[in-house]
Order: sequence, then structure tokens, then C-alpha cells
Amino acid sequence: MKAGKEYVCVMRLHGPFNENELKKVLKEFTGPIYQRPPLRSAVKRILRIRKVYYIELLEIDGKDILMRVGVEAGTYIRKLCHDIGEVLGCGAHMQELRRTRVGPFKEDETLVTMYDVLDSYKIWIEEGIDKYIRKVILPVEKGVEHLPKVIIKDTAVDAICHGASLAVTGILRVETGIRVGDLVAIFTQKGEIVALGKALMRSEEMISSKKGLAVKTKRVIMKPGTYPPFWKMKKTK
Repeated sequence: MKAGKEYVCVMRLHGPFNENELKKVLKEFTGPIYQRPPLRSAVKRILRIRKVYYIELLEIDGKDILMRVGVEAGTYIRKLCHDIGEVLGCGAHMQELRRTRVGPFKEDETLVTMYDVLDSYKIWIEEGIDKYIRKVILPVEKGVEHLPKVIIKDTAVDAICHGASLAVTGILRVETGIRVGDLVAIFTQKGEIVALGKALMRSEEMISSKKGLAVKTKRVIMKPGTYPPFWKMKKTK
């Protein structure tokens, strides 16, 4: 839900415009922008800042502008089109919209049909060939590629699987750039996802601190008992 999004959009301008001016305005809307959600939206209509990563002008057909837009989660493309039209002075609205990417999932790389799933499953069951089903059914780790990672010790895995928060003593290494409040992915040394959690420390603090909680577990992915329950062994001693 919080991952970046990419869309292909048709913006229809309401009047005459200058192509060079259009390109200039599109550049002005790249980067952090102020945006108030439209009247018909699922959130409160308060002014907020959202980041537009890029706007790529693909084609101009009369007053229809085809463009590819990469944005932060929570950015309204129809409001973006409206605001671009306001700055141009001719007005505009969003005519068509298609989402082409969410986080690591791209329309032209990861989408498959149910026929693909069925065929690959039959080949796996009947012939024992698994390379096709591995292409259409991706591991859960694929879904968190965009999140910063915290790698933990084997001795800490089962405690996290039971909902415990992650202490700094259970950490092996972390990715840089983690801030307090960030959603992070907790991984084993083998690259298996254990859980998702909210960072309680910055990356530097997770490495330098001798004690304390580094991540509050929010969603457990790995089944308890996958790794030995070292935390139970400590209690019995």
C-alpha cells in the first residue's frame, strides 16, 4: 500500500496550449508538490505533500496528452492533471488511467493470466517440471524488495515468529537509511522473510546500541516453529 506507483495517463486539456510551455510545467510538477485530495476521495481533504518522481511525456494527440507518471503512494493523478491544467491556464482533466507498477511489480514483467497459472501447475504436477510455476508464482520475498531490510540471527527468528519485538542483540546487519517509524522487512541470513515491523531506531543506532528494541513487529510472515525456539531454551535454563 505504501509503495511507489507508476501510471500511464491520458490528460485532456480544455483549450489551446504551447508544447514548450507544457513541457516546462510538467517539470515544475516533478519533485515534492502540495496536493489536496479531490472532493470524491477516501481520505480527509487536507493539504499534504506528495512526491512526483517523474513525468514522462509520451505523445500529444490534439488536446490529449499521454504521459507516464511515477509517484509516491497517496498521490491523486486526477488532481495532478487538474492542477497542471490550472498552471497552464487552459484547464485539464484526467481522461484515462492505467496503473503499470506497484513497488517491485511491473505490468510488463510480473503479470500473468490464470491460464498461465493453470498450465504451469499441470506441467509441475504431471511432468515434475517446476521452472514454469516458479515464474508465475513468486516467493513472498518479492513483495518486500522495496522495503529496507534488517537481517537477524537464527536465535532470534522464532521469537519474532511469535510476535516479539526485535531487540538490537538479535540483529546481524541492517541496510542504511532506516529512519524511526519506517516500515522494515525482517529477514533471516538465508534471505527468508520473517516479519514486517516499524523501526524504533535509525540504522546507525541499531548497529551501535548495546541494548533496547530496534523494531516493533507488526506482521508475522514466517510460521512459528520454522526455526528452533532458542528463546524458550533460555527460559528453561
